[in-house]
Amino acid sequence: MTRPTTSAPGSTLSGPTEAATSAPGSTWAATSAPGSTRAADGPGRRGGLLWHRDFRLLWTAQTVSAVGSNVTTVALPLVAVAVLGAGTFQVAVLTAAAWLPWLLIGLPAGAWVDRLPRRPLMVACDVASALLFVSVPVAAAFGVLTVGQLLAVALGAGAARVFFETADQVYLPVVLRAEQVPEGNAKLQSTQTAAYVVGPGLAGLLAQSVGAVAALLADAVSFLASAFCLLRIRTVETRPQRPDRARSLRREIADGVRFVVRDRYLRVLTLFGAASNIGLVGYQAVLVVFLVREVGLAPGPVGLLVALSSLGGVAGAAVATVVARRIGTARAILLAGALTGPPALLIPLAGTGAGLFWLPLGGILVSFGVAIGNVVKGSFRQTYTPHHLLGRVTVSAHLLNYGTIPLAAVLAGAVGAGYGPGRAVLVMTGWLAVTPLILLVGPIRRRRDLPVAAAAG
Repeated sequence: MTRPTTSAPGSTLSGPTEAATSAPGSTWAATSAPGSTRAADGPGRRGGLLWHRDFRLLWTAQTVSAVGSNVTTVALPLVAVAVLGAGTFQVAVLTAAAWLPWLLIGLPAGAWVDRLPRRPLMVACDVASALLFVSVPVAAAFGVLTVGQLLAVALGAGAARVFFETADQVYLPVVLRAEQVPEGNAKLQSTQTAAYVVGPGLAGLLAQSVGAVAALLADAVSFLASAFCLLRIRTVETRPQRPDRARSLRREIADGVRFVVRDRYLRVLTLFGAASNIGLVGYQAVLVVFLVREVGLAPGPVGLLVALSSLGGVAGAAVATVVARRIGTARAILLAGALTGPPALLIPLAGTGAGLFWLPLGGILVSFGVAIGNVVKGSFRQTYTPHHLLGRVTVSAHLLNYGTIPLAAVLAGAVGAGYGPGRAVLVMTGWLAVTPLILLVGPIRRRRDLPVAAAAG
């Protein structure tokens, strides 16, 4: 499924001991982020970051975990529908539960990430997630699996994801020099998007052959593989400075929120991310139910169609940095928004026979725009935000971006329960189609490139 848009992912996301200059045509500054000692990365070697050992490990960890997680996006609803007979609203609530922790613990998580070593925190999150997903096939084997347990697993894994994604956004600029961050984000985005193709297709095949419950084991294994790769990274991260005891956790949280609210670029990008995620996640929350119960597809074709819908994201991530250099980072965001919105109206046209192709066509265009936007916005935020605030700024943006997702899922589920999943898909994609208008409010529409650093004060 299409990755939610974020106002500044890495969703989403500063470092080196030496300063460097940005690549020609790039507006991303090459400032240093304090707090790391890097292994040699072979600067100037052909292949770029492919020669950077620690980045390869981080890249592999995220890729493996992303494939497993995208198996779950299809397998978990299939377990609820096919094994437990859950209704449209219950399936939508599963999606809401996975994103609810951003509302409940997002802001304090950002402050804690700025206080703690990031890599050990990410490893702990991986291990906790693996244990949660293993519990589903174990419960099913003993005949005690319930929708309530699926909700608990989704909620617990969502909480681990809050800490992992926030730490990940701060950790990437520790491993890389600032001028390498755009290339790193593009590579991470390309494989994350590829995972949206491989994961759902794999979930459909596994569900068809061994059952949807067993398919969740793939996600558990992926989290363990991710933890193993992270443990092998050699970059030494300087322990974050101890917080001033006179400053409360609440005041530190307020610093991050204030930075996002007052900054005219982050403010607009955050609002756009929040609004577009309502449409993106809203239609995705009921898409499996729509394809199974209204279109009449089996689990295998469902996974294949969802996978095909994400193919545009692979291309978008691959060309994002080129597009940003050619037309400018601000214009690239406007282009990404135009592709994310109106093409979504093709998705509810999906039907039987040749009508099935409307879904992948719309999905390819939408995922292409989302991928470009995520790469450009992610690199912008990581180099634009003062490093000591990056964790708090990340979760402050995510609080609104991701905080709308539970609301979107519940709303789509309610519309689907009352009027059918097809009508719910239509309502959500209709909303998504108009959200790019938000980007026209503020300074982005008047610029070729985004600024390289926040204004003093």
